[in-house]
Amino acid sequence: MEMSVEEQRRRMVAEQLQARGISDSRVLSAFLKVPRHLFVPEAFQHEAYADHPIPLRAGQTISQPYMVALMTQRLRLQGHERILDIGTGSGYQVAILAELALEVYSVEWLPELAQDAKTHLGALGYVNVHLNVGNGSPGWPEHAPYDGILVAAAAPRVPPPLLGQLADQGRLVIPLGGRDAQTLTLIEKRGVAFQHTPIIACVFVPLHGQYGLTDAA
Repeated sequence: MEMSVEEQRRRMVAEQLQARGISDSRVLSAFLKVPRHLFVPEAFQHEAYADHPIPLRAGQTISQPYMVALMTQRLRLQGHERILDIGTGSGYQVAILAELALEVYSVEWLPELAQDAKTHLGALGYVNVHLNVGNGSPGWPEHAPYDGILVAAAAPRVPPPLLGQLADQGRLVIPLGGRDAQTLTLIEKRGVAFQHTPIIACVFVPLHGQYGLTDAA
């Protein structure tokens, strides 16, 4: 008998998230609530809760559920935060963040993906999300500072504008490295200092713009 999407979500949370150390109860609740299958292309909806990334338009992807959860958990959100998300994609990560933070600002390079995300998020009634089309390297300075910044695209180093837009005691999660392999890294701001903590090996699509892999030397 085929499992319902609710059953698939529960299994995803238990087997892919909790079994791998995702323990934040608010994060787990968000993953149980947000309908991931509505954020993937129709042709891949049967794989929406599987343990791997899923293709989107123009060579982009929606990240593996565990990776989304790991990045989110490292932000340690309490519900009052203003968050910047770089790489909107289909909007799934934005929806998860919207369940956990006060306001979410997200930047997407591809207009067609941004429109998809707007449609998905609007259909689900999210009103605390704000989308912008552009490259993510400069961040979104108009709404800074941010208590947390999450970057779902790889860069050779942390873009300086993002560090400048991070609030004191804020946290930034970003994949750093080359095109074929990166290290997911947590950066925490402590006054004028930034503490870097490697988390896990990963592979993400490249960040666009001045500080991204696509234009970096």
